[in-house]
Amino acid sequence: MNLLEIRDLATRFTVEGRAIEAVRGVSFTIDEGETVALVGESGSGKSVTALSVLQLLPYPMASHPSGSVRYRGTELIGASDVALRKVRGNRISMIFQEPMTSLNPLHTIEKQISEALLLHKGLSKSAARKRTLELLDLVGLSGLKGRLGDYPHTLSGGQRQRVMIAMALANEPDLLIADEPTTALDVTVQAQVLKLLKELQAKLGMAILLITHDLNIVRRFADRVCVMTDGLIVEQGPVEEVYTRPQHAYTRHLLESEPRGRPEPAPPGGRPLVETDDLKVWFPVKGGVFSRVKDHIKAVDGISLEVRPRHTVGVVGESGSGKTTLGLAILRLISSEGPILYQGRPLQDLGFKELRPLRRELQVVFQDPYGSLSPRMSIKDIVGEGLKVHDMGGSERERRDLVAGALEEVGLEAAMMDRYPHEFSGGQRQRIAIARAMVLRPRFVVLDEPTSALDMSVQAQIVDLLRKLQIDHDLAYLFISHDLRVIRAMSHEVVVMKDGVVVERGSADTIFDAPETAYTKALMAAAFNLEAIESDAVRM
Repeated sequence: MNLLEIRDLATRFTVEGRAIEAVRGVSFTIDEGETVALVGESGSGKSVTALSVLQLLPYPMASHPSGSVRYRGTELIGASDVALRKVRGNRISMIFQEPMTSLNPLHTIEKQISEALLLHKGLSKSAARKRTLELLDLVGLSGLKGRLGDYPHTLSGGQRQRVMIAMALANEPDLLIADEPTTALDVTVQAQVLKLLKELQAKLGMAILLITHDLNIVRRFADRVCVMTDGLIVEQGPVEEVYTRPQHAYTRHLLESEPRGRPEPAPPGGRPLVETDDLKVWFPVKGGVFSRVKDHIKAVDGISLEVRPRHTVGVVGESGSGKTTLGLAILRLISSEGPILYQGRPLQDLGFKELRPLRRELQVVFQDPYGSLSPRMSIKDIVGEGLKVHDMGGSERERRDLVAGALEEVGLEAAMMDRYPHEFSGGQRQRIAIARAMVLRPRFVVLDEPTSALDMSVQAQIVDLLRKLQIDHDLAYLFISHDLRVIRAMSHEVVVMKDGVVVERGSADTIFDAPETAYTKALMAAAFNLEAIESDAVRM
């Protein structure tokens, strides 16, 4: 008997009288101790399928017109709340993509881990605390034993994800559903979490249903893979067989969608467009009765770099390394110390009015296309806002034409300008964010994790678009990312940051083919081998 058997599962959402078929006739099984990956792009129905297993979808909005979900032969669709409570968090547990939104910010670490123990096992508080400490040891968080009263916001991303895993494993489930468990994590932390899950699986004998859009993770982690698109499983089988001999066109599309190629060579020599010398951003730490400065957080500590036209400097490092702070400081969006030159002109002493004319030429594209576009503004107003601020385009008709041209240049239709952000996919929203910057005809653009929130195939499209725009407009890029695959596809030069300082720099080929420092080597191993790195160079 299979541990979990899903047959002909259909999931329908009814919104304002309109039926949306999110999952259509999905069938697959999971055996004890097996890892099955459910792979597909955003909107393919992966997470809806997982939530259907535990009947966690909002009813009556969500329904199952057909299908069966059986755990050890027991039907879960239509099961009573009492029967489902015995399964949820006990025999089948789930960890989610973003631990910061999944953990309750008002509850301590101890309360959140012990809740499942108190609910399902009926343990006393002292017994639950003992088991909580054992679980922290199990997931590699023995250092938190003295911090049981801490709250989620005091932990790093990797620590929060491990707390989520500890919660899920509290009752030693038969099946762990992991919904994009590493998407929000740095590559090194991602490798550590995946290694931890494999070790725990071997130790506890549990099965894993892994939901992801990252095919590199699947190849090293899963036994079997199910490829999903538009609510359907279009191909499934052993991982190596599907990867080496894909049968469906969509599977081949996914396997070929990783960002590839290299940027066009930058013109040799030439005067730097933007340069910094010993740039510092120190945030004061105050304390005491008189709030005196006791120390400083050295977010950026003495960084020098040069960026030329048609030249991309990639900045890599883990969260908290100072990458984004560096980009914001160069754009004079936060205070800093040390020279910042644009076309040889010092920027650090310019006031607001003096900087304003230069803002048009110094632009930024942010990480999250969902958060960086105002939901209350049309695309015409979002892209055209800068034209009004910088008095470009003259009449309303001319500005509309400029917006239309910018949208078409980034691969969107001009007719889309009267729609609103919620009507677009993630990739389309990022194209809109790029159009907003490009419509002003900038010279220098800071790209802050512009692909991290996107599916891999959309990442590849955005990388191709950015490379084309760079050539067409002689752009200089500062490309900030923790995704080394994207950095390699975009960058001529790479700067590796850790704790606010540069630990290594050089041409992209040198950094990727022959890294010198232990930290850079650890990043490369985590990104390209997906093997956990346990060393002093990389810590959670």
